[in-house]
Amino acid sequence: MIDKVLIVEGKNDRKRVKQVLDEAVEVICTYGTLSEEKLERFIFPIEDLDVYILVDADQSGEKLRKQLKRELPNATHIHTEKTYGQIETTPFYYLTEILGGHFNVKE
Repeated sequence: MIDKVLIVEGKNDRKRVKQVLDEAVEVICTYGTLSEEKLERFIFPIEDLDVYILVDADQSGEKLRKQLKRELPNATHIHTEKTYGQIETTPFYYLTEILGGHFNVKE
């Protein structure tokens, strides 16, 4: 059973982090928004799991992060550097570094 969940914004973000992760983690895409339907379908069922949030370091990412903070107050927030902006363009070495404190990652 998977007990860790990582929330990202898009498919390319999910693809990028899966290349770094070395353990079974459910990676959920919000596609940048969080509607009532998505909350009921994806977010509420994972409230009791170890939830991590990794979104882009831009205005829309921060807006989503605030919303997720309200809905999942116990989630752990992981941040990329503003200079990288998007998760999909964050270098692998840096993703390994920031995810490595919470997940098993590939060398």
